[in-house]
Amino acid sequence: MEKTSTDALPLTMNSSEKQETVCIFGTGDFGRLLGLRMLQCGYSIVFGSRNPQRSSLLPSGAEVLSYSEAAQKSDIIIVTIHREHYDFLTELTEVLKGKILVDVSNNLKINQYPESNAEHLAQLVPGAHVVKAFNTISAWALQSGALDASRQVFVCGNDSKAKQRVMDIARALGLTPLDKGSLMAANEIENYPLQLFPMWKAPFYLSAVLCVFFFFYCVIREVIYPYVNGKQDSTFRMAISIPNRVFPITALTLLALVYLPGVIAAILQLYRGTKYRRFPDWLDHWMLCRKQLGLIALGFAFLHVLYTLVIPIRYYVRWTSTNRTINQITAKKENPFSTTTAWLNDSFIALGILGFFLFVLLGITSLPSVSNMVNWREFRFVQSKLGYLTLILCTAHTLVYGGKRFLSASVLRWYLPSAYVIALIIPCTLLVIKFILILPCIDKTLTRIRQGWERNPKFSDSALNGKTDI
Repeated sequence: MEKTSTDALPLTMNSSEKQETVCIFGTGDFGRLLGLRMLQCGYSIVFGSRNPQRSSLLPSGAEVLSYSEAAQKSDIIIVTIHREHYDFLTELTEVLKGKILVDVSNNLKINQYPESNAEHLAQLVPGAHVVKAFNTISAWALQSGALDASRQVFVCGNDSKAKQRVMDIARALGLTPLDKGSLMAANEIENYPLQLFPMWKAPFYLSAVLCVFFFFYCVIREVIYPYVNGKQDSTFRMAISIPNRVFPITALTLLALVYLPGVIAAILQLYRGTKYRRFPDWLDHWMLCRKQLGLIALGFAFLHVLYTLVIPIRYYVRWTSTNRTINQITAKKENPFSTTTAWLNDSFIALGILGFFLFVLLGITSLPSVSNMVNWREFRFVQSKLGYLTLILCTAHTLVYGGKRFLSASVLRWYLPSAYVIALIIPCTLLVIKFILILPCIDKTLTRIRQGWERNPKFSDSALNGKTDI
């Protein structure tokens, strides 16, 4: 094990203060590092082990005793042992009576047992005050001083004083405790570390579906169609050209989906005439995933920028440019300068640059380290006002890209329009509806509803009482 620098760990206790003794059952990686961290923060640590003589890797300054002897040294005992080995605690029922037992265990899979580990521990030792805590903190986070990991610690228990003692320890370690209520919340807390990107699954799946759909759509138009009609091999487009169409299209669609649930929610509130009725579950979940959708969209926008930067060095582009120049020289013809084309091209690039800049700004302000530094009004201004401005610029960027070809029949392949035309359906629809919602006559009513006004208060009261289906 690497030696941990004490300079990286917050020392929150003065040496003049009386040292509080904390007992730790278990000498595994988590128990050892937790003990080391607490020693550096001014606590006196005693370890409880089944083989005290063989525990040679423990931090210096800590005492190692048997479970029974160690339990008598402190009224706070942190149990860093797996649930499968809890049985020995039944032999210590009398010793543990009235003491605080902190359960830090996790399971291998979600809802592995009928009850949580903490509730099981409370059943084994009914005389102790069981508190669930520290299970969301890893041994690595303790070793690195939690400077590079989450500092949040979920705490739950039936005894408020016991919880407060444990929360004080968490604060002394430089962590941020969050009271989750009674021990009934332990199951939720234990499931939390086992969840793999719970709020990212739906956005990831949606992004994958959009990418696959647009990719095959473009393959049909730009690879299969030329081969069927002219035996032209355009498979090389699948490496750069088609992805560079798919990425911006997906980014624009996801960005529109970030703001679409807010518009749907506004329409529901206008229709119901109240804000005191719950949204459908699918809309609630959609609104909770907006940050993830936006960040994934930003990732696709970055890919689009990178793919665009390599366009000049592609063989196909250089070959096409050289061949066109040679043909013009041979035919003694020149391309007349078109001011209209120049304007469209420059506008297309300028809109893309501005849209991407604001897109990056939205992504930066969504980071917790940045969003915590701004007040609610500033955050709402950036995410809402600048967010819609970003959507407008990106939509305009796509519209100008099409130019005169936008609805031209010449761009159809097997009656299929260009992919960017399909990508504009959701953003353009969203912007039109949003424009309608901000009209003074509608915005005024919506603002009143969000301030608590109700069109039919009696109906809303009955809905809140469960008399009306939501």
